[in-house]
Amino acid sequence: MVKISPLAVATALAVATNVDAFVGQRSYLSRTVGKLHMSAYPTSHEDILWTPSIKTGERDEILGPLTKYCEDLYSVTRRKTRTVSCGPINFGSDHPIVRQTMATTDTANVDASIDQIMRCADKGFDLVRITVQGRREANAAAKIREGLFKKGYDIPLCADMHFQPVVAQLVADAVEKIRINPGNFADGRKDFEEKVYESEVDYVKEREYLVEAMLPLVQKCKDLNRCMRIGTNHGSLSSRVLSYYGDTPRGMVESAIEFADICRSQDYHNFVFSMKASNPLVMVQSYRLLASEMYRLGWDYPLHLGV
Repeated sequence: MVKISPLAVATALAVATNVDAFVGQRSYLSRTVGKLHMSAYPTSHEDILWTPSIKTGERDEILGPLTKYCEDLYSVTRRKTRTVSCGPINFGSDHPIVRQTMATTDTANVDASIDQIMRCADKGFDLVRITVQGRREANAAAKIREGLFKKGYDIPLCADMHFQPVVAQLVADAVEKIRINPGNFADGRKDFEEKVYESEVDYVKEREYLVEAMLPLVQKCKDLNRCMRIGTNHGSLSSRVLSYYGDTPRGMVESAIEFADICRSQDYHNFVFSMKASNPLVMVQSYRLLASEMYRLGWDYPLHLGV
């Protein structure tokens, strides 16, 4: 009798379902044989293939230790990444570095925002970020996008979202890119401050809520071919992450990986990462740690650098 390994079965099922999220994650695929579905993407936290835990040592045991964080320590060599599309522009190692700036106008002031974005485009910027606090700004974003097209400007727009999963879905109809902050996109709705997360079991229980908040946006971005930035901010880590990982670069990275796992579970890969901190040492360490994790996970997502 021919013996087939669990890894071979898991890989075959992943190919059969065309779920790219399962590719490149090596031997820990074998843990998911009983959870893979042939007809649909995961819809609950229990069915998602989560990256192995760093705290329990499982990730090191399965994937090996961290190695490098860049291609070459002594020369400027771009890390090979996939292409991520954002309207008429592309991110990734096969394309020029994208220059993004931020509008300083009140997004609800449609005319002023259009005027400033046009001036940014005329100066050579490739992408402009606008702040979307609620439905009023989401409606304004649609008018800004339409107004720019009418004036002959196709420069893509990025909506900066906080605390508003439903509004993010609305604005995805209008703009090419959505920036979410894992610290407050979903976690911010609940009060985790009175709870201490001392065990892995306690920590992962909350993933059900994260998946519930995040999945509709992921599905919409995939359907509309929108881009997403998973942008962790050192100053706004969720109370849940702070309790378990502390106010650390590791917490920033694990927060981003958790949200990426949700995206990948839906075979959605049109996203980039960013790690922001007012302390340059924290920011550099966070980017290096994220890059190192992507090397050993076999991930190839581009990085957004904002200082």
